[in-house]
Amino acid sequence: MLRWLYVMITIAPATLYHGLTMLWAVYRRSPKASCVCEDSPRRWARFILRRSGTVVVMENERVIDPDQAQILVVNHTSWFDVLVLIAYLPGRSIFVAKKELERIPLFGRAVRACGHIFIDRRDRNKALDSLTLARKSLEDDRPTIIMFPEGTRSATGELQKFKKGAFVLAIQAGVDVVPAAISGSREVMRKGSFRIRPGTIRVRFGEPISVEGLGIEQRNELTARAREALLGLQSMLR
Repeated sequence: MLRWLYVMITIAPATLYHGLTMLWAVYRRSPKASCVCEDSPRRWARFILRRSGTVVVMENERVIDPDQAQILVVNHTSWFDVLVLIAYLPGRSIFVAKKELERIPLFGRAVRACGHIFIDRRDRNKALDSLTLARKSLEDDRPTIIMFPEGTRSATGELQKFKKGAFVLAIQAGVDVVPAAISGSREVMRKGSFRIRPGTIRVRFGEPISVEGLGIEQRNELTARAREALLGLQSMLR
């Protein structure tokens, strides 16, 4: 609890600073807004990771092509999964995250202004609208779209059933799916706990899965293939 209090006290000014920096750059339409929207979250996340005593190890990250649109699907057990990907994923990335994250004071609004997408899974029509925005972003800006196909953090660390949104989006946009497994984040901060422990988080990226030749009717097949790939990556990290 003491470490959590320390982290919260130290990151509050950083969150305020970087949130305001992003909002100011976007709303005044600065020519440097896109750079600010990439650099500020990265610096913010690295600051929190350092303060929490977290070491990050990236494995096989060469599969992330900064010049190629991709969808990264990742297992999810901790808030620190998000921080690690913000801090160290190569190239430009956009999160498709649950709407609750938008409630982070100031920072949530700044992240949305920078193009990240929040999805309301309780409203199917709004969820579909969010996926349409993600598809447009893939076509126009060619970023890496980051999605957690389990939909929420796993309390046990076991990989949960996948939702199909990421894989429908991949087929519709015609972009590769890249599976990635994160290990160690649950030991740093577990779901339902405020306790933060120093530790090492490893991220292992798998080879891209092509959607070439797949139609929407193969979405279940693609979902199952990606889940199997992620299970294999998790076994490498044990």
